[in-house]
Amino acid sequence: MSSILPQNHAIRSSQQRALDKIGTIQRRSSTNRAKNTSRHVLLPARVYCISSSSSSSSNIATITTKPPPVSEPLTYDPLTPITKIKTSNTRSVLNDSSLKSTWAHRAWMASGCTTVLIPIARSAAGALDSHMWAGPLIAGCIGYILSDLASGIYHWGIDNYGSAKTPVFGAQIEAFQGHHKWPWTITRREFSNNLHSLARVVTFTVLPIDLFCKDPTTLAFVGVCSGCIMFSQQFHSWAHGTKSKLPSMVLALQDAGILVSREQHAAHHRVPYNNNYCIVSGIWNAILDESKFFELLEMIFFFKFGVRPRSWSEPNSEWIEETEIQSIPASH
Repeated sequence: MSSILPQNHAIRSSQQRALDKIGTIQRRSSTNRAKNTSRHVLLPARVYCISSSSSSSSNIATITTKPPPVSEPLTYDPLTPITKIKTSNTRSVLNDSSLKSTWAHRAWMASGCTTVLIPIARSAAGALDSHMWAGPLIAGCIGYILSDLASGIYHWGIDNYGSAKTPVFGAQIEAFQGHHKWPWTITRREFSNNLHSLARVVTFTVLPIDLFCKDPTTLAFVGVCSGCIMFSQQFHSWAHGTKSKLPSMVLALQDAGILVSREQHAAHHRVPYNNNYCIVSGIWNAILDESKFFELLEMIFFFKFGVRPRSWSEPNSEWIEETEIQSIPASH
């Protein structure tokens, strides 16, 4: 009995010390947790109580503590607020200087408009003096009709032949062929920027006629035909416009077939890209496409000069239209 008491006393003393250590660890853990709640997450200590008895001499229960594994504290970082990434366009279409009108463009437009108005005014004056309006009116209508045909043939030619390196026409060939990939740029061009090239051609072509021709009928034909050709690029731009953004007068003229419609010209920008070339009124499109007129010209050019038109090739990335968002690269 006396030998058992010391053993029990030793066990109780050992247990008390273990409990004291556990209490100390818990208090320290609580203190550290309160201090570092906003920054650290601490792993709680695990305490293992293991009792074992010896074989014969003594039955002493041992209590051991196992500290938590040494490791880096888990730090708590507040979530980084999600902010909207601002992108800066390296090529903003609205601010692209190549689409703006310069004073040179405006000067050519003034010259072209004056050159077109002169024969129309002289024709009207001649018809008023002679009281013969039928000839000039019919000639003006013929000029309007043939201007659509001329625009289609010219459009077909620069769409299918040549490149940016072609003399004289290189710039327009590059613009028209690139137009299939970025058709929406024409609606961003300012008025004089879009028409100045044709205005320059009209000035040099029509001005000599203005100076030497006096026949009212001829002047009416020249004035209307050249005027429609000069403004064909504006009619073309309207054909790419959004209905809600176009003037009501333009919509009425498109619906009446006086100007090329949006629906008709949209067919030109679909596979196989070899029809609906006319861009003044579009009245020749059905006639030319159904008669295979352009296909016949292409065969003649091929057998005569050995040149294949672009429309004979499978449509590639140069033909496939890109949207405005795809075409504007952005840097973060």
